Amino acid sequence: MFKKADRKQWHSKFLIAQTMRRRLTAFLVILVGSTAILGIAQRSGAENNFKHLVQLLETGTCMSCSLEDADLMHADLRAANLEKAKLQRADLGRAQLDGANLNGADLSFATLRHASLRGADLRGATLTGTDLIGADLSGAKLDENGLSSSHWKDAKGVQAVASDYASLHNAGVEEVLQGRYPEAEDYFNKALMRRPDAAITWVARGITRAEQAKRELASRDFAFAAELYDQQEQPEIAKQLRDGAEQVKQDPAQRGGNGVGSSILNSATGLFQQLLPIAVKFLSPLAF
Repeated sequence: MFKKADRKQWHSKFLIAQTMRRRLTAFLVILVGSTAILGIAQRSGAENNFKHLVQLLETGTCMSCSLEDADLMHADLRAANLEKAKLQRADLGRAQLDGANLNGADLSFATLRHASLRGADLRGATLTGTDLIGADLSGAKLDENGLSSSHWKDAKGVQAVASDYASLHNAGVEEVLQGRYPEAEDYFNKALMRRPDAAITWVARGITRAEQAKRELASRDFAFAAELYDQQEQPEIAKQLRDGAEQVKQDPAQRGGNGVGSSILNSATGLFQQLLPIAVKFLSPLAF
């Protein structure tokens, strides 16, 4: 027979076990319920996305729609109204979006590679991490620096105001390193529109022009860059650039570029190092 103290101890343990069992049961009920609710929410979200996708393809209008992760590759969405649409991570590669209204849309990490966005309205759109490589942005409406956080290498029709100075300069440098001098000159033109006092970009553009046998224009760029370096109290670089400007003008027999610009760039002062992406020496690098 149990002693009185033993009975009390046993009864206490029994009550504790019952309490723990009730709590565990309650926890399992809550867990199962939460899982069910989550499943319903996920199904609801997927159904909602599908409904919006059908609406867009049938009517061409889907304002503030949920289209996250949608597969719209090659879709014909010309003049579509997607104002404030949620298009995060959507695949719009090679889609036709000419004249589309994407004002305020969230295109974070979406793919628009080689898509046509001529005349599209992208003002207020979120373009963080958006892949716009090879896209046609001719006439597109963009915020100032609107493309700064996107990937737009080889995109057509990029306006100077749509990206920042460093990004434009870096894009020009990449084209130079690939030997695509006309494209590089275009990027340097846009970079100078953003920062006309950037001496290194005047040098860079002068090199691209020298390589295209645009001798007079190259000479002017080098001469103007020399003035800017004088203002920065770097007389040695300024002198070499003035000498280079004269050299470019006085060597008309050498048709094509044939390395005239490069020979100036490889001078002892290390100007070649300055033509590397501007981030190396002056600014923090931008991710592309």
